[in-house]
Amino acid sequence: MHTHEVGRALAERYGFAVHDAMIVVSALIAGCTTLSTEDMHSSLQIEGQLWLVSPFA
Repeated sequence: MHTHEVGRALAERYGFAVHDAMIVVSALIAGCTTLSTEDMHSSLQIEGQLWLVSPFA
């Protein structure tokens, strides 16, 4: 339940689709520092821990 609640909060805070926010929160919980994505905002840092990076940039 914690993952879902945090994911919904991230979706609201950053304007992500809910399914994208669930991917982001899962990466945060796993301790990741980089998430490759072509759909979300590249070069955005989430919660001071996770960087979203476009593999095409």
